[in-house]
This record gives sequence, C-alpha cells and structure tokens, in this order.
Amino acid sequence: MSFEYAIVTLGFFAFCGGLIDAAVGGGGLVQVPALLHALPQHSLATVFGTNKLAVLLGNFFSISGYLKRITIVWKLMLPTMASAFLFSFLGAFSVSLIPRQIMEYVVFVILILMAAYTFAKKDLGKVHRAAECGVKEVLLGVFFGALLGFYDGLFGPGSGSLLLFVFVRYFGFDFLNASACAKLVNLGTFSAALFFFIPSGNVLWLIGGVVGLCNIAGALTGVFLALRYGSGFIRVFFLILLVFLIGRMGYSIVLGGG
Repeated sequence: MSFEYAIVTLGFFAFCGGLIDAAVGGGGLVQVPALLHALPQHSLATVFGTNKLAVLLGNFFSISGYLKRITIVWKLMLPTMASAFLFSFLGAFSVSLIPRQIMEYVVFVILILMAAYTFAKKDLGKVHRAAECGVKEVLLGVFFGALLGFYDGLFGPGSGSLLLFVFVRYFGFDFLNASACAKLVNLGTFSAALFFFIPSGNVLWLIGGVVGLCNIAGALTGVFLALRYGSGFIRVFFLILLVFLIGRMGYSIVLGGG
C-alpha cells in the first residue's frame, strides 16, 4: 500500500469515525481497524497512541461545538472528568495484568443489556431534566468516571457509548446533553492515554495530525447533525451503533474462541 493511498484511506475512515464519535461515541471501532490495516509495520502501542492523538483533536472540536448550545453542569462534570483521567492512566498501566479477552466478554454482555434496555424504554433519553448535584450524584459521577476511565485506558472500544448510556440512565439527561458530557469525560481519558504513549515514543505525529484533521471534520459534521436533529436522531443512531458493536465484538469473540 502506497503512502498516499494509505493517507487517503485513513482520512476517509477518520472522518467517519469522528462523525460517529461526536454523535454517539464508538468511533474508534471504525478508525482503529483502519490504522491497523494501514500501519502493519508498527506496534499496537504506536497504532493506539497515534489514534489517541487523532481522536483527542476531534473530541476537542466536538466539545467546542456542543458548548455553544449545551449548558454543562460543571459541579458534576469536573469531578467525573478528574476521576476518569486518573483511572484511564491506571488502566493503561494495567494492560498486562488483566486479560483483554475477559474485558471483551464483559463489555459484550453489557452492550446487549444496554441495547435491550434502550429499545424497551421508548422514552429513554428524549426528555432532559436538570441533574441534581448533591453529594450522592457527585460520588456517582466519580464512580462511573473511574470505572469507564479505567476501561478506556485498559481496552477502550465503545467507551463513549457506555458513557452516553450512563448519563441518560443514571442522571436523567437526554441523548443530546449526554453526548456532550460523554465527550468531556473522554477528553480526560484520551489526554491521560497520551501521557502514557507520548513519553514512550508511540505516537506518529505526521500521520496522527493528518488523521486528526479528518477526524475534526467528521466531528464537526457529527455535532451539526446532533444539534440539528436532536435527541431522537441520536437515540436511533445510538441503537444502530450498539447493534454494530455487538456484531463486531461477537464476531471477534467467535474468532478468538475458534
């Protein structure tokens, strides 16, 4: 594969990944396989580090788009982001200690339950209620930030979608507000991952920059669609993505088991 062809291909998948990630999370399931295919000569750590640089850029611009229209409850979000940042870093250090196959099985079951629950609850995430910010809610945010931050550092696929579901189910957000808050938490987890990958030399800056620009374009498109069509659009998009994630992870588990 020529360098020019690889860049064009990566750019296309980065755009798609950025669009999906900005709306409902899970864009890494599109972008990471493309990077693995285009960079077979590089280690997994380098592929993951380069991907984190690109998605961090896209995530930053998608947040900028949401902040113009969404009111963020900072009293809840700041502790959640800090917890996610710390535990994402710990998760990256724990990669060699916890078998990834176990994590894949656990997340596979969680995704099925999430899809079934969201499909059954027709009104879930359609109406936004202001989040209460007592000690209980803040502690719950710190707990989920730690749990999903650790998962993102250790394994990663679908973390944005898991966060979106948490904000809808446990904090009463609609899908639009939940998507914006999930992006904020991911800003912490992606940054923490880069604190691990950059010092070890596992970031391809040129490729990561080019892929990042395409990811930004996709992210801005995803934010536009989310703000234009609202929570109903995101809910449908979310369910479609869950079906895709379940199928992809199920295929991976079958192959791994075979």
